[in-house]
Amino acid sequence: MKLYNYFRSSASFRVRIALALKGIAYDYVPVHIARGDHKLPAFTDKAVEGLVPLLELDDGTRLTQSMAIIEYLDELQPAPALLPADALGRARVRALSQIVACEIHPINNLRVLKYLTRELKVEEEPKNVWYRHWVRAGLESFERQLEQQPASTYCFGDTPTMADCCLVPQIFNGQRFKTDFSGLTRTMAAFEACMAHPAFQQAQPSACPDAEA
Repeated sequence: MKLYNYFRSSASFRVRIALALKGIAYDYVPVHIARGDHKLPAFTDKAVEGLVPLLELDDGTRLTQSMAIIEYLDELQPAPALLPADALGRARVRALSQIVACEIHPINNLRVLKYLTRELKVEEEPKNVWYRHWVRAGLESFERQLEQQPASTYCFGDTPTMADCCLVPQIFNGQRFKTDFSGLTRTMAAFEACMAHPAFQQAQPSACPDAEA
């Protein structure tokens, strides 16, 4: 397998975590999206959406969208499972995952932030205020969902799930923008538990071959 990704991309980070949790080997192919390399023919010829991550299977089949890739990996190699065995548990994990992937991330990813500054001429600090507001609002919803569940080590239960694959990259990006995480007790406890796990350490941005300071 080949994973086309960018070390700072939270969507790429989700997939790296899933691959590490499952112990699946892959070739790391960097695509520098901050520089615009994802718009070059060398990449767009492979990725019709022009986005990372892109997972290329051994037979040349290409998969896009981090959530779809993670669920594919979970079906390809069921253990360790990233989604619970029961339907209700899967719905809970998907809901937590989608708070990050569908509510927070789409309005705060790099192309949106660049549009705010380049096309709408938003200054740097108002842009950062925008980012922090929506991350905080989304994580407050995430926290309320966790509070409805029994106590657990991770986001759902005592083993990492797809929800943890989504949460950790969002916290990493939030830290870069100095987001306020105070009062998010269950959320941050799950994050700390994840960061004590070798797979999350292995997948983090600083461990990537294209990492920058």
